[in-house]
Amino acid sequence: MTFLGLHALDIFVLILYLAVILWLGKKSGEKNENTADFFLAGRSLGKFYQFFLNFGSGTNSDQAVAVTRETYRQGVGGMWIQFIVLFLTPFYWFTTLLYRRARLTTIGDFFEERFRSRFLGGGYAAFILFWAFVSGGVGYMVAGKTMMAMTPKPAEVLTVEERSIVAAFEELQELKPLTVAERGEAGQARYETLRQRELKGELKSFYSYTDPVVFYIIYGVIVAVYTMMGGFRAAAITDSIQGVLIIVFSLILIPLGLSQLGGFSGLHASVPQFKFELFGSVAMSDYAWYTIMAMACANLASIIAFPTFMQTAGSATNEQSARFGMIGGMFLKRFLMLTWILAGLIALGLYAGQLHDPDLAWGYMSRELLAPGALGLMLVGILAANMSTLDAISVSNSALFIRNLYEPWRPGRSEGHYLTVGRIAICVCLLGGIGAAVYVDNLLELFKYFISVPAIFGAPIWLGFLWRRLTKVAVVVEVAFCFTLFAIIPNIFQSWDWARTNPEFLIQTDEFVHEYKQSATNEDVALGRADAVGDTILKETVIESKGIFFESVVREDPEDPNSPLIGIGRFEAELWAISWFGVDLTGFKKSQLVALRFFFNAIAPFLILFIVSYMTRPIDKERLDYIAGKIYTPVDLDPEQDRLNVEQASRNPETILPKKLFPKSQWEFAKPDRTDWLGFGGSCALVGVVILCLWLMVTIGS
Repeated sequence: MTFLGLHALDIFVLILYLAVILWLGKKSGEKNENTADFFLAGRSLGKFYQFFLNFGSGTNSDQAVAVTRETYRQGVGGMWIQFIVLFLTPFYWFTTLLYRRARLTTIGDFFEERFRSRFLGGGYAAFILFWAFVSGGVGYMVAGKTMMAMTPKPAEVLTVEERSIVAAFEELQELKPLTVAERGEAGQARYETLRQRELKGELKSFYSYTDPVVFYIIYGVIVAVYTMMGGFRAAAITDSIQGVLIIVFSLILIPLGLSQLGGFSGLHASVPQFKFELFGSVAMSDYAWYTIMAMACANLASIIAFPTFMQTAGSATNEQSARFGMIGGMFLKRFLMLTWILAGLIALGLYAGQLHDPDLAWGYMSRELLAPGALGLMLVGILAANMSTLDAISVSNSALFIRNLYEPWRPGRSEGHYLTVGRIAICVCLLGGIGAAVYVDNLLELFKYFISVPAIFGAPIWLGFLWRRLTKVAVVVEVAFCFTLFAIIPNIFQSWDWARTNPEFLIQTDEFVHEYKQSATNEDVALGRADAVGDTILKETVIESKGIFFESVVREDPEDPNSPLIGIGRFEAELWAISWFGVDLTGFKKSQLVALRFFFNAIAPFLILFIVSYMTRPIDKERLDYIAGKIYTPVDLDPEQDRLNVEQASRNPETILPKKLFPKSQWEFAKPDRTDWLGFGGSCALVGVVILCLWLMVTIGS
């Protein structure tokens, strides 16, 4: 028995999971007596809960889908849209310690304390609450697209128009693998028309029973209810369950997919060899080695600004629980990411050219490979991965709203009052993400935002901890400039006809033909290009022009080759700023343009902060000594003794000079101790282990 494409057994598994999660939220809420319990779980979480809290809050199904979709689209090189965090993981050893020793509830509190500025604390809170709608929308969108791929309509129930659109998509996929000569003049003209329609999002590989908006609302209400009841404690407890489900959904597709392909050797026979390159080709990929470096730099500037990190670290019983929980949870995620990469390769081998949207690859593969019951388990795993992130983020955002916006406006209210308002804020944050999910449809572009935009506040947080000369005015100037360039202009310009039709913004990269050698695949043999799989053949591919300032440049009317061009998608304001200096970008490859954008995101905020800080009055020394006293003083489990320790260090700054790496400078780098060397060094060694496992995975069967 089926309902809207799902077997009754799948529906039963889903309902059982949701019932258990709601019950846990209710039981967790019974232990919350005040805002400290609700927002920080009473600073009582040990290593076990810290491990799963960090793993769950840091692991979302949109990340799995993003890695899989980019591997499906670009090959192994596409994994770097998420895998760049691997190289940043060792730095969590230090950022977690900074946040635990800050002894605060939110990052907004840090801005207020460091700069004596409620304006900056409130500004950060407002930015993150706005950002919450976007990040929450990603979770909804991924779960919705996966559900859509799992519930396709059969061909016999499609309308005439829907069948025509699906047929056009299939025709385009038949033309894509052919060379220009193989298509012929008429075929090439038809290909150009269909390609323009694809760029505008007019073609679909299937239609679904699932109405995304209805799904988003039901899903959002469920997450809101259990999080509002239990707060951060509920997030930690449910994340320990959801962590197991995340592992299950990450592994379940691999053996089934490899079995259909004939193992790893069959995978290599079905997927072109260049798709297995760890660093994509400069000519054929968006992710060359320097692109990865640029993305890593931008992400390093951003990672410290994510609001949940202050609370996950702050909820730990002690420093070691916070640090080991963070590193352990993050490295479990890194190893699971290997399975997401492999899933993308399997999807490419099985279903290349069958999907109009690569975001659907995970759900489509689940539908094709899993039996009833197992499909329900997969859906539960997808939901669990989203929930484990949404719950922690929503509680963190609620804390920001209460601490840095509402409480300064309405001081002196009761704990019960603030808890009630906090719960309402959670509901608003979670349901507000539905609007973003409806408005934005491209997972890749959203992830590029996630890498770069948080650097707006990440740069002043890094320097706020590490550089005494940083001033309040510098932070205000940097945030205003970078927010305008990184967030406002890209979104405004993509909706203004003036910008979308401006010839200066419609320039594209040069089209060129790229020749390369590779081992023949099953498709090459079928098309007569080789006698046997594995033969070395010379292939050529046309690298078509791509938009520079807009994500895509297309014909307004795809059917008319003389129709005017328009820009669609994100406007690349960073590249526009670079062009002000006379740089000609038309000769750049796509991977080079992406690298330029992310290097700009990483460097510009720091450059502005340094310049303006040296031109403005510094923060008073007493305030800076207090901040340093906290950061150099280990956390004591006795709150009163901990307060006295911090006070003593703050009043006697000379006592902490021996702990500083550069005691006579403005820099606040601590001398690394044995724990730092072991933690950071061990993390770097684990990075090497992950890279080795990745290399083994892509070379087996070649």
